[in-house]
Amino acid sequence: MDSLIDIVARLGGSAHAAQLLQLTTERKLRAAVQCGELERVARGHYALPSLGPHRLAALAYDGVASHVSAAHLWGLPLLAHPEMPHVTVPVDRRARRGRPAVLHWGPVTGDERLARTTTLLRTVIDCARILPFGEALAVADAALRTRRLSQAELENAAAEMRGFGRPMALQVAAAATALAESFLESVFRGLLISAGFTEFEPQVVVHNALGFIGRVDLGSRPLRLALEVEGYAFHGDATAFAADCRRYDDLVAAGWLVLRFTYKQILLDPAWVIDTVRAAVSLRTRSGALDQASSRLAVAPDRAA
Repeated sequence: MDSLIDIVARLGGSAHAAQLLQLTTERKLRAAVQCGELERVARGHYALPSLGPHRLAALAYDGVASHVSAAHLWGLPLLAHPEMPHVTVPVDRRARRGRPAVLHWGPVTGDERLARTTTLLRTVIDCARILPFGEALAVADAALRTRRLSQAELENAAAEMRGFGRPMALQVAAAATALAESFLESVFRGLLISAGFTEFEPQVVVHNALGFIGRVDLGSRPLRLALEVEGYAFHGDATAFAADCRRYDDLVAAGWLVLRFTYKQILLDPAWVIDTVRAAVSLRTRSGALDQASSRLAVAPDRAA
């Protein structure tokens, strides 16, 4: 005879008491709850604990996991794990007491109710409503990287938005790209855009006279200025370290100025990071202007001759 866990699993991970009591006894149902095999999420509604706190909260309020909870369920990067589940319930639903959660009200589709989470597109838009720009951009970049969402779909959804968060969603949609390779890179790009630096492209490929040198996380081709973001575990071994040193030397020899920033610097000292980038941009701009002036002098006719 199938266990209650198997029965509930076949029913999608949750079931009402009326369904279960057709297949088992009230005593066994109570015992399954007491030993932790099942969780009572609402009156007469039971679920498998393995669904996790976000979907369990959605079931408790008969809504869907949304915003940062949905981002977590979709595997999109977040700066921190959500402290409380975010749940969207239908607009005509009254608030009711239940497990701790951040409640939102909005339309909920049948597909979303079935999955107990918002769609990927809606998740990105909802995160843009509540997250700082850089973090929202990281969510959007990662969603585009899955290829389940296109830039056009994201821009159209942002344009059709109304109400709270629309300006931020438009900004995120315009800046998002599938080229970004990491959460930190996206947050850094968001920081640069917010400071007025729009010339840096993600994953710029650099060549020299001999061919391919490598890619830089963020680069300005006109300024030949590269910005690299470094995580905690950057060099895996001596071979990787040597290859990285060679790549940086090749970049410098090819005329690129390379700045490297760590996770803590970008997140905890953004003012210094931006000041450093601004100084480097100013240096490269002046250097370029001086080079152009020197070239003009070199080819100018000698008036005294």
